Amino acid sequence: MRDRVSELRDWQDVSLLTVKVDRLRQWSRPGLLCIGDAAHAMSPVGGVGINLAIQDAVAAANILAAKLIAGSLTDDDLHAVQSRRLFPTRATQRLQIFVQNRVIRRILASTQPLTVPWLLRLMQRWPLLRRIPARVIGMGFRPEHVRTPDYFRDHR
Repeated sequence: MRDRVSELRDWQDVSLLTVKVDRLRQWSRPGLLCIGDAAHAMSPVGGVGINLAIQDAVAAANILAAKLIAGSLTDDDLHAVQSRRLFPTRATQRLQIFVQNRVIRRILASTQPLTVPWLLRLMQRWPLLRRIPARVIGMGFRPEHVRTPDYFRDHR
């Protein structure tokens, strides 16, 4: 980093990224719906924040589209998005905090040679177990699927 340190002239050139895992108690108000990072801040652990944001958007579209088309959207409809997405958000945040505290923190604090955790040894032994974390990271705890316009037309 020697070649880059000279670029720092004073503390104004340095930024501190504060990572905080939290969420709003209420994701909506009349005329406003917060989803993704606006509703829930995720840890960078696992890189799943964008997955949750997209799933929030898909759930919002699925829940709200027909009501918007009909001009009958209510505050309860906005709250339904939070009700649908709250479990996967909480579960993902809990998993991120667990990994941060039980895995990453221990690795960073350790001065001993690293050993493979027992859970990873199990996955090495039984490759079928590898699908579980891959599914949770890739698809989340409650995957969302886009409903087509035909679905909304048929379910008015």
